[in-house]
Amino acid sequence: MSNWKFADLYEAIAAKIPDHPCQIQGDRIVTWGEFNRRASALASDMLDAGLSRQSKVAAYLYNCPEYLETYVAAFKGAFVPVNTNYRYGPDEVTYLFDNAQAEAVVFHSAFTSLVDQVRGNLPNVKRWYCVVDPGDSVPAWAHDYASVVSRDAAHRVEGPWGRSGDDLLLLYTGGTTGMPKGVMWRQDDLFNVVGAGGNVALGIPPGNSVEELVERIDPSARGLVVLSACPLMHGTGQFTSLIALNLGGAAVTLPSRSFDVSELLGSIEQHRVQTLVIVGQAFAGPILEHLNGNPNRFDLSSLIMITSSGVMWSQENKNGLLEHLPHVM
Repeated sequence: MSNWKFADLYEAIAAKIPDHPCQIQGDRIVTWGEFNRRASALASDMLDAGLSRQSKVAAYLYNCPEYLETYVAAFKGAFVPVNTNYRYGPDEVTYLFDNAQAEAVVFHSAFTSLVDQVRGNLPNVKRWYCVVDPGDSVPAWAHDYASVVSRDAAHRVEGPWGRSGDDLLLLYTGGTTGMPKGVMWRQDDLFNVVGAGGNVALGIPPGNSVEELVERIDPSARGLVVLSACPLMHGTGQFTSLIALNLGGAAVTLPSRSFDVSELLGSIEQHRVQTLVIVGQAFAGPILEHLNGNPNRFDLSSLIMITSSGVMWSQENKNGLLEHLPHVM
């Protein structure tokens, strides 16, 4: 019976390929070594704040490297990462943090006003961490995320309770059938569902141990590069990004906070992306329209696969994309 723990694998990967890219956003590249150190520092601070085994850690963020850092910090401390829909208003955010029993919240400074409005109703939160946008400042009641993750920390940080494949990830639904509901994923189950360190579509079999998965990684070769065009706050973006990390690859996100098809295609070219993750027609429609109007503008030869989940994606659109990208699955 398996007992997969994401943090154990990521620490081992970081030790083997510390200088390889792990997260990419625009011109910003976070290496595996940096990613592990920053997540360890955040986990250490959460332990200092009094978080305990399976305390909930909410990510209230746009797409950014700090999103997955927050998740992995939670994995390290055997805390539970929780997604937050950044389109929610004050009542919904209050409900979600209260329902999840969040004890730490990592938020973008763009949400400072809303967080300040609701934090008085959330006495269980022990730490507010602010990821500062250019031109903004950290409110007096929050901790500067950048300062926290810049501290020295051990390669491996964990609580006295250790880690377990039973440790949870909490994925809140969009609330289409009432108020948002948290789906509880055991790490071991989730790891197996997303391929157990493999990718069958790319011919990479599941692994049986951390050691086996790390042994597969060739330090002289380039890892799999996956671009999630959809929000990390949704399961599709989260889970496909974790697949990239499980393979020792790199997870790419776009800098813009609204969909820009030129930015998307330019990022594929710039970072030699191999797998593109979208959410149905809302993304695929503009992509095809742009390619029809600008068929030779971007070099998309690195792309191997486009995957989608959650929303309809028409066969007509797929056929149109294949005319431009006949090499892509």
